Amino acid sequence: MLKILSGIFGALLVASYLGALHPAGDSLAVFRPVWAAIFALCVIWTAWPRRVRWPLAVAGMLAIVHLVWPLWVPSQVPAGGLVLYQQNLLYNRQHDAAWLDAVARAAPDVITLEEVSVRNEVLLGRLGNSHPAQVLCPFATVGSVAVLSRFAKVPGSETCVERQGLAAMQVETPQGRVTLAALHLRWPWPQGQAAQVERLLPVLEALPRPVVLAGDFNAVGWSHSVRRIARATGNERIGPLRRSFVLPHVRYPVTIDHVLAPGGVAEIMPRLGSDHFGVLARVLPN
Repeated sequence: MLKILSGIFGALLVASYLGALHPAGDSLAVFRPVWAAIFALCVIWTAWPRRVRWPLAVAGMLAIVHLVWPLWVPSQVPAGGLVLYQQNLLYNRQHDAAWLDAVARAAPDVITLEEVSVRNEVLLGRLGNSHPAQVLCPFATVGSVAVLSRFAKVPGSETCVERQGLAAMQVETPQGRVTLAALHLRWPWPQGQAAQVERLLPVLEALPRPVVLAGDFNAVGWSHSVRRIARATGNERIGPLRRSFVLPHVRYPVTIDHVLAPGGVAEIMPRLGSDHFGVLARVLPN
């Protein structure tokens, strides 16, 4: 039985690295720590020779270390830069006051939002004085994506890919012009995330650099989709792998809300009426 389980979870672990071959790999990547841990434990207790058991078990443990290592890698808070607040608002949220207070205390230069619905679109108006540059782009029935900034918008720089979850604009900052973008991806396979990313890549590659992109990717940071988007925008994912969402029913914590930038640090903020935690980042656009 242990040999069978080792084979099953070993296959799931390997498949979680194959998102480039099939989008199901990114779906399996969500649970990669689980596959790796169970695989390592099963292999250790099999009757296979030590020369087989231990290398395989170490391989499984190394897969876990590779994922959790960013939790212990110290990050330096960059001097200057832009302060960005990212959150999926939740289309049917009921309470806004605490969220607005948290945003006011954070005093972000940039706000990126997902699931901006008829119910919560009023928040954009309430932020109009502090963040007058805004772009709102329709996405799906759960709501639109939006970018808000306190900096002046470059005329004619707005990008809106309707029903594909991307909104962007270029703004004038003290560091020069920066493209700010918000992204909302669908869930991985079989929900069509890979096809959505394929359609968005040419648009992302054409955005004027530097680009700061944040959003609800519905994909973990080590997924093929996130890596492709980071390469397309010339960025890296910043911040620790802290949970930003808890999968319903299974109560499994995942990091699916990301900030991509040339450099910076990020921390997790409270949910405040949403089912997603917020992300507060200080990013270096250059």
